[in-house]
Amino acid sequence: QVQLVESGGGLVQAGESLRLSCAASGSIFSINAMGWYRQAPGKQRELVAVITSGGSTNYADSVKGRFTISRDNAKNTVYLQMNSLKPEDTAVYYCNALIRRSFLAGTGDYWGQGTQVTVSS
Repeated sequence: QVQLVESGGGLVQAGESLRLSCAASGSIFSINAMGWYRQAPGKQRELVAVITSGGSTNYADSVKGRFTISRDNAKNTVYLQMNSLKPEDTAVYYCNALIRRSFLAGTGDYWGQGTQVTVSS
């Protein structure tokens, strides 16, 4: 079994920073892309940032220049450094990872339970 456990959410004021972490554990052979998504009340889940196993990154236009995604492959962990937070960044943030559980297994799509980020004005 595979688990993704997120941490680091909370309540901050506009302009402040937060760092989210997501650690993958369990039966893991390899991890391809890891990413962060978010869902605000009444809105669809959207991609925030993604990073490949090789370190290539991609960001939503709304967070470019403010958020930075990184990963520690030795720890099977992905991070999201969020700076200059805005009230519109308020959402539940979900970690996502594409994981192979064995050499012969296909790639599975795994999600964390979500962590709340609230930015007050």
